[in-house]
Amino acid sequence: MRTYDYNKKWQQLLTPEIVPMLSQIHEFKGEQNLFIEAQSDALTQLVEIAKIQSTEASNKIEGIFTSDERLKKLVTNKTTPRSRNEQEIAGYRDVLSTIHDSYEFIPVRPSIILQLHRDLYKFSGKSIGGAYKNADNVIAEEDNEGNRFVRFQPIPAWETPDSIEALCDAFDDAIARNEADPLLIIPMFILDFLCIHPFNDGNGRMSRLLTLLLLYRAGYIVGKYISIEKVIETTKDTYYEALQSSSQGWHEEENDYAHFVRYMLGVILSAYRDFSSRVRVLTTSGMSKPDRIREIIKDTLGKITKTEIMQKCPDISQVTVQRTLNDLIKNGDIIKIGGGRYTSYIWNREKE
Repeated sequence: MRTYDYNKKWQQLLTPEIVPMLSQIHEFKGEQNLFIEAQSDALTQLVEIAKIQSTEASNKIEGIFTSDERLKKLVTNKTTPRSRNEQEIAGYRDVLSTIHDSYEFIPVRPSIILQLHRDLYKFSGKSIGGAYKNADNVIAEEDNEGNRFVRFQPIPAWETPDSIEALCDAFDDAIARNEADPLLIIPMFILDFLCIHPFNDGNGRMSRLLTLLLLYRAGYIVGKYISIEKVIETTKDTYYEALQSSSQGWHEEENDYAHFVRYMLGVILSAYRDFSSRVRVLTTSGMSKPDRIREIIKDTLGKITKTEIMQKCPDISQVTVQRTLNDLIKNGDIIKIGGGRYTSYIWNREKE
Protein backbone atom coordinates (compact mmCIF):
# COMPACT_ATOMS: atom_id res chain seq x y z
CA MET A 1 0.00 0.00 0.00
CA ARG A 2 1.17 3.53 -0.77
CA THR A 3 2.55 5.44 2.23
CA TYR A 4 1.83 9.04 3.23
CA ASP A 5 4.43 11.19 4.98
CA TYR A 6 4.20 14.94 4.48
CA ASN A 7 7.08 15.63 6.87
CA LYS A 8 9.52 14.43 4.22
CA LYS A 9 8.00 16.37 1.31
CA TRP A 10 6.82 19.84 2.33
CA GLN A 11 10.31 21.39 2.22
CA GLN A 12 10.51 20.57 -1.49
CA LEU A 13 7.65 23.02 -2.00
CA LEU A 14 9.53 26.07 -0.69
CA THR A 15 10.24 27.31 -4.20
CA PRO A 16 10.70 30.91 -5.44
CA GLU A 17 7.15 30.75 -6.82
CA ILE A 18 5.40 29.30 -3.78
CA VAL A 19 7.09 31.17 -0.90
CA PRO A 20 5.87 34.65 -1.99
CA MET A 21 2.34 33.27 -2.36
CA LEU A 22 2.47 31.98 1.21
CA SER A 23 3.66 35.37 2.46
CA GLN A 24 0.84 37.19 0.68
CA ILE A 25 -1.80 34.86 2.10
CA HIS A 26 -0.38 35.31 5.61
CA GLU A 27 -0.71 39.09 5.21
CA PHE A 28 -4.29 38.76 4.03
CA LYS A 29 -5.05 36.49 6.99
CA GLY A 30 -4.00 39.30 9.36
CA GLU A 31 -6.23 41.77 7.52
CA GLN A 32 -9.05 39.21 7.50
CA ASN A 33 -9.16 39.08 11.28
CA LEU A 34 -9.27 42.86 11.57
CA PHE A 35 -12.05 43.12 8.97
CA ILE A 36 -14.16 40.46 10.65
CA GLU A 37 -13.81 41.92 14.14
CA ALA A 38 -14.68 45.44 12.97
CA GLN A 39 -17.38 44.69 10.40
CA SER A 40 -19.04 41.43 11.40
CA ASP A 41 -22.57 42.73 10.73
CA ALA A 42 -21.68 44.14 7.31
CA LEU A 43 -20.20 40.79 6.26
CA THR A 44 -23.35 38.76 6.91
CA GLN A 45 -24.63 39.35 3.39
CA LEU A 46 -21.31 38.25 1.91
CA VAL A 47 -21.73 34.93 3.73
CA GLU A 48 -25.14 34.36 2.17
CA ILE A 49 -23.89 35.20 -1.34
CA ALA A 50 -20.88 32.88 -0.90
CA LYS A 51 -23.13 29.98 0.20
CA ILE A 52 -25.19 30.27 -2.97
CA GLN A 53 -22.13 30.59 -5.22
CA SER A 54 -20.28 27.72 -3.51
CA THR A 55 -23.23 25.35 -3.74
CA GLU A 56 -23.83 26.24 -7.38
CA ALA A 57 -20.19 26.14 -8.50
CA SER A 58 -19.13 22.91 -6.79
CA ASN A 59 -22.11 21.04 -8.20
CA LYS A 60 -21.76 22.70 -11.62
CA ILE A 61 -18.23 21.29 -11.95
CA GLU A 62 -19.82 17.84 -11.70
CA GLY A 63 -22.58 18.64 -14.21
CA ILE A 64 -25.29 19.11 -11.56
CA PHE A 65 -27.59 22.06 -12.33
CA THR A 66 -30.89 23.72 -11.50
CA SER A 67 -32.33 27.15 -12.29
CA ASP A 68 -30.99 30.25 -10.53
CA GLU A 69 -34.34 30.80 -8.84
CA ARG A 70 -34.56 27.22 -7.58
CA LEU A 71 -30.93 27.31 -6.44
CA LYS A 72 -31.47 30.39 -4.26
CA LYS A 73 -34.60 28.88 -2.73
CA LEU A 74 -32.82 25.60 -2.03
CA VAL A 75 -29.78 27.26 -0.41
CA THR A 76 -32.00 29.47 1.76
CA ASN A 77 -34.22 26.51 2.75
CA LYS A 78 -37.31 28.03 1.13
CA THR A 79 -38.17 24.95 -0.90
CA THR A 80 -37.55 21.20 -1.03
CA PRO A 81 -35.70 19.23 -3.73
CA ARG A 82 -37.77 18.24 -6.76
CA SER A 83 -35.20 16.31 -8.78
CA ARG A 84 -32.11 14.17 -8.38
CA ASN A 85 -29.91 17.19 -9.12
CA GLU A 86 -31.70 19.26 -6.50
CA GLN A 87 -31.33 16.45 -3.96
CA GLU A 88 -27.56 16.57 -4.39
CA ILE A 89 -27.54 20.38 -4.30
CA ALA A 90 -29.49 20.31 -1.02
CA GLY A 91 -27.04 17.80 0.41
CA TYR A 92 -24.09 20.02 -0.46
CA ARG A 93 -25.89 22.98 1.10
CA ASP A 94 -26.28 21.16 4.41
CA VAL A 95 -22.70 19.88 4.58
CA LEU A 96 -21.40 23.35 3.71
CA SER A 97 -23.52 24.87 6.49
CA THR A 98 -22.22 22.27 8.95
CA ILE A 99 -18.64 23.20 8.10
CA HIS A 100 -19.36 26.93 8.29
CA ASP A 101 -21.00 26.63 11.70
CA SER A 102 -18.97 23.92 13.43
CA TYR A 103 -15.54 23.58 11.80
CA GLU A 104 -13.74 23.95 15.15
CA PHE A 105 -15.37 20.71 16.30
CA ILE A 106 -14.88 18.64 13.13
CA PRO A 107 -11.49 16.89 13.05
CA VAL A 108 -10.47 15.24 9.81
CA ARG A 109 -10.80 11.57 10.61
CA PRO A 110 -12.11 8.66 8.51
CA SER A 111 -15.35 8.47 10.50
CA ILE A 112 -15.95 12.22 9.99
CA ILE A 113 -15.28 11.99 6.25
CA LEU A 114 -17.82 9.17 6.02
CA GLN A 115 -20.40 11.19 7.99
CA LEU A 116 -19.95 14.23 5.73
CA HIS A 117 -20.34 12.01 2.67
CA ARG A 118 -23.46 10.46 4.20
CA ASP A 119 -24.99 13.92 4.65
CA LEU A 120 -24.03 14.89 1.10
CA TYR A 121 -26.43 12.18 -0.11
CA LYS A 122 -29.06 12.35 2.61
CA PHE A 123 -31.75 13.67 0.25
CA SER A 124 -30.87 11.18 -2.46
CA GLY A 125 -32.32 7.75 -3.00
CA LYS A 126 -28.80 6.45 -3.58
CA SER A 127 -27.45 3.99 -1.01
CA ILE A 128 -23.83 5.07 -1.53
CA GLY A 129 -23.81 7.89 1.05
CA GLY A 130 -21.44 7.32 3.96
CA ALA A 131 -19.80 4.22 2.47
CA TYR A 132 -16.49 3.74 0.70
CA LYS A 133 -16.49 2.51 -2.89
CA ASN A 134 -17.42 -1.14 -3.28
CA ALA A 135 -15.77 -1.53 -6.69
CA ASP A 136 -12.64 -0.19 -8.33
CA ASN A 137 -13.14 3.13 -10.12
CA VAL A 138 -11.29 5.18 -12.72
CA ILE A 139 -10.88 8.87 -13.48
CA ALA A 140 -11.73 9.10 -17.17
CA GLU A 141 -11.92 11.82 -19.80
CA GLU A 142 -13.28 12.19 -23.30
CA ASP A 143 -11.37 13.69 -26.21
CA ASN A 144 -12.88 16.02 -28.80
CA GLU A 145 -14.08 13.04 -30.82
CA GLY A 146 -15.93 11.49 -27.89
CA ASN A 147 -13.40 8.77 -27.24
CA ARG A 148 -13.19 7.87 -23.56
CA PHE A 149 -9.83 7.14 -21.95
CA VAL A 150 -8.50 6.56 -18.42
CA ARG A 151 -6.62 9.58 -17.06
CA PHE A 152 -5.86 8.07 -13.65
CA GLN A 153 -6.39 4.74 -11.94
CA PRO A 154 -7.14 5.26 -8.21
CA ILE A 155 -6.29 2.65 -5.61
CA PRO A 156 -8.44 -0.50 -5.53
CA ALA A 157 -11.57 -0.57 -3.40
CA TRP A 158 -10.18 -3.04 -0.87
CA GLU A 159 -7.31 -0.66 0.02
CA THR A 160 -9.54 2.38 0.56
CA PRO A 161 -10.31 2.17 4.32
CA ASP A 162 -6.66 1.66 5.28
CA SER A 163 -5.52 4.35 2.85
CA ILE A 164 -7.90 6.98 4.24
CA GLU A 165 -6.82 6.03 7.77
CA ALA A 166 -3.15 6.44 6.83
CA LEU A 167 -3.87 9.70 5.00
CA CYS A 168 -5.60 11.25 8.01
CA ASP A 169 -2.84 10.06 10.34
CA ALA A 170 -0.19 11.63 8.11
CA PHE A 171 -2.08 14.93 8.00
CA ASP A 172 -2.58 15.01 11.78
CA ASP A 173 1.09 14.21 12.37
CA ALA A 174 2.31 16.94 10.02
CA ILE A 175 0.03 19.55 11.60
CA ALA A 176 0.91 18.45 15.16
CA ARG A 177 4.64 18.87 14.48
CA ASN A 178 3.99 22.55 13.68
CA GLU A 179 6.96 22.65 11.32
CA ALA A 180 5.29 22.95 7.93
CA ASP A 181 2.88 25.68 6.86
CA PRO A 182 -0.66 24.22 6.83
CA LEU A 183 -1.14 25.98 3.48
CA LEU A 184 1.31 23.42 2.05
CA ILE A 185 -0.03 20.36 3.85
CA ILE A 186 -3.71 21.00 3.00
CA PRO A 187 -3.43 20.84 -0.82
CA MET A 188 -1.09 17.84 -0.52
CA PHE A 189 -3.77 16.07 1.53
CA ILE A 190 -6.49 17.03 -0.98
CA LEU A 191 -4.46 15.76 -3.92
CA ASP A 192 -3.91 12.42 -2.18
CA PHE A 193 -7.60 12.23 -1.29
CA LEU A 194 -8.51 12.70 -4.96
CA CYS A 195 -5.97 10.09 -6.04
CA ILE A 196 -7.43 7.60 -3.56
CA HIS A 197 -10.91 8.50 -4.88
CA PRO A 198 -12.55 6.74 -1.94
CA PHE A 199 -16.21 6.93 -3.00
CA ASN A 200 -18.34 5.62 -5.82
CA ASP A 201 -19.53 9.20 -6.38
CA GLY A 202 -19.04 12.64 -4.83
CA ASN A 203 -15.24 12.64 -4.63
CA GLY A 204 -14.82 16.06 -6.25
CA ARG A 205 -17.44 17.74 -4.09
CA MET A 206 -16.06 16.10 -0.96
CA SER A 207 -12.55 17.32 -1.84
CA ARG A 208 -13.79 20.91 -2.05
CA LEU A 209 -15.74 20.63 1.21
CA LEU A 210 -12.67 19.16 2.92
CA THR A 211 -10.55 22.00 1.51
CA LEU A 212 -12.82 24.53 3.21
CA LEU A 213 -12.86 22.55 6.45
CA LEU A 214 -9.07 22.29 6.62
CA LEU A 215 -8.55 25.96 5.70
CA TYR A 216 -11.05 27.08 8.36
CA ARG A 217 -9.41 24.92 11.01
CA ALA A 218 -6.06 26.51 10.09
CA GLY A 219 -7.54 30.00 10.52
CA TYR A 220 -8.07 30.83 6.83
CA ILE A 221 -11.82 31.45 6.72
CA VAL A 222 -12.02 33.55 3.57
CA GLY A 223 -14.17 30.82 2.01
CA LYS A 224 -17.07 31.85 4.26
CA TYR A 225 -17.21 35.22 2.53
CA ILE A 226 -15.86 34.54 -0.96
CA SER A 227 -16.68 31.29 -2.74
CA ILE A 228 -13.50 29.28 -3.23
CA GLU A 229 -15.54 26.76 -5.21
CA LYS A 230 -16.54 29.57 -7.60
CA VAL A 231 -12.87 30.45 -8.18
CA ILE A 232 -12.14 26.78 -8.94
CA GLU A 233 -15.14 26.50 -11.26
CA THR A 234 -14.07 29.54 -13.29
CA THR A 235 -10.54 28.09 -13.63
CA LYS A 236 -11.65 24.49 -14.09
CA ASP A 237 -9.32 23.71 -16.98
CA THR A 238 -6.29 24.87 -14.99
CA TYR A 239 -7.55 22.88 -11.99
CA TYR A 240 -7.63 19.66 -13.99
CA GLU A 241 -4.25 20.38 -15.56
CA ALA A 242 -2.65 20.91 -12.13
CA LEU A 243 -4.34 17.78 -10.79
CA GLN A 244 -3.09 15.72 -13.69
CA SER A 245 0.46 17.06 -13.44
CA SER A 246 0.71 16.39 -9.72
CA SER A 247 -0.81 12.90 -9.94
CA GLN A 248 1.78 11.58 -12.39
CA GLY A 249 3.92 9.00 -10.60
CA TRP A 250 1.60 9.05 -7.58
CA HIS A 251 1.40 5.27 -7.12
CA GLU A 252 5.20 5.10 -7.14
CA GLU A 253 5.39 8.00 -4.63
CA GLU A 254 7.35 10.02 -7.18
CA ASN A 255 4.70 12.65 -7.96
CA ASP A 256 5.41 16.38 -7.71
CA TYR A 257 2.87 18.14 -5.48
CA ALA A 258 4.08 21.60 -6.56
CA HIS A 259 1.72 21.99 -9.54
CA PHE A 260 -1.42 21.42 -7.47
CA VAL A 261 -0.12 23.37 -4.46
CA ARG A 262 0.62 26.39 -6.65
CA TYR A 263 -2.83 26.21 -8.18
CA MET A 264 -4.61 26.01 -4.81
CA LEU A 265 -2.55 28.83 -3.32
CA GLY A 266 -3.51 30.91 -6.35
CA VAL A 267 -7.17 30.14 -5.70
CA ILE A 268 -6.86 31.17 -2.05
CA LEU A 269 -5.02 34.36 -3.01
CA SER A 270 -7.69 35.25 -5.55
CA ALA A 271 -10.39 34.78 -2.91
CA TYR A 272 -8.53 36.97 -0.41
CA ARG A 273 -8.00 39.75 -2.96
CA ASP A 274 -11.70 39.70 -3.77
CA PHE A 275 -12.56 39.70 -0.07
CA SER A 276 -10.28 42.65 0.61
CA SER A 277 -11.79 44.59 -2.29
CA ARG A 278 -15.37 43.92 -1.23
CA VAL A 279 -14.72 44.79 2.40
CA ARG A 280 -13.18 48.12 1.40
CA VAL A 281 -16.33 48.89 -0.56
CA LEU A 282 -18.55 47.88 2.35
CA THR A 283 -16.61 49.90 4.90
CA THR A 284 -15.91 53.06 2.91
CA SER A 285 -17.06 55.86 5.17
CA GLY A 286 -18.55 59.14 4.01
CA MET A 287 -19.45 57.81 0.56
CA SER A 288 -23.05 57.56 -0.62
CA LYS A 289 -24.40 54.34 -2.13
CA PRO A 290 -24.52 55.80 -5.68
CA ASP A 291 -20.93 57.01 -5.28
CA ARG A 292 -19.83 53.55 -4.16
CA ILE A 293 -21.45 52.01 -7.24
CA ARG A 294 -19.78 54.64 -9.40
CA GLU A 295 -16.35 53.87 -7.93
CA ILE A 296 -16.80 50.11 -8.38
CA ILE A 297 -17.48 50.53 -12.10
CA LYS A 298 -14.66 53.05 -12.47
CA ASP A 299 -12.18 50.70 -10.78
CA THR A 300 -13.18 47.77 -13.00
CA LEU A 301 -11.03 47.13 -16.04
CA GLY A 302 -13.44 45.96 -18.72
CA LYS A 303 -17.09 45.05 -18.32
CA ILE A 304 -19.14 44.52 -15.16
CA THR A 305 -22.72 43.30 -14.80
CA LYS A 306 -25.43 44.47 -12.43
CA THR A 307 -25.25 41.12 -10.64
CA GLU A 308 -21.52 41.56 -10.04
CA ILE A 309 -22.12 45.08 -8.68
CA MET A 310 -24.76 43.76 -6.28
CA GLN A 311 -22.40 41.01 -5.11
CA LYS A 312 -19.78 43.63 -4.31
CA CYS A 313 -22.41 45.78 -2.54
CA PRO A 314 -24.80 43.34 -0.86
CA ASP A 315 -26.14 46.11 1.39
CA ILE A 316 -27.44 48.12 -1.61
CA SER A 317 -30.85 47.23 -3.03
CA GLN A 318 -31.41 46.24 -6.65
CA VAL A 319 -33.63 49.30 -7.10
CA THR A 320 -30.83 51.63 -5.99
CA VAL A 321 -28.28 49.88 -8.21
CA GLN A 322 -30.54 50.12 -11.27
CA ARG A 323 -31.41 53.77 -10.60
CA THR A 324 -27.73 54.63 -10.23
CA LEU A 325 -26.86 52.79 -13.45
CA ASN A 326 -29.55 54.72 -15.31
CA ASP A 327 -28.22 58.02 -13.95
CA LEU A 328 -24.63 57.17 -14.88
CA ILE A 329 -25.69 56.23 -18.41
CA LYS A 330 -27.68 59.46 -18.73
CA ASN A 331 -24.68 61.51 -17.58
CA GLY A 332 -22.35 59.70 -19.96
CA ASP A 333 -20.18 58.31 -17.14
CA ILE A 334 -20.71 54.69 -18.19
CA ILE A 335 -21.54 52.84 -21.41
CA LYS A 336 -24.16 50.11 -21.58
CA ILE A 337 -23.21 47.02 -23.59
CA GLY A 338 -25.61 44.35 -24.79
CA GLY A 339 -29.13 43.81 -23.57
CA GLY A 340 -31.33 41.58 -21.47
CA ARG A 341 -29.51 39.04 -19.32
CA TYR A 342 -26.27 39.80 -21.20
CA THR A 343 -26.23 43.49 -20.28
CA SER A 344 -22.98 44.84 -18.88
CA TYR A 345 -21.41 48.23 -18.27
CA ILE A 346 -18.01 49.86 -18.73
CA TRP A 347 -16.60 53.14 -17.48
CA ASN A 348 -16.45 55.84 -20.16
CA ARG A 349 -12.75 56.67 -19.98
CA GLU A 350 -12.97 59.03 -22.94
CA LYS A 351 -14.89 61.42 -20.72
CA GLU A 352 -12.08 61.63 -18.17
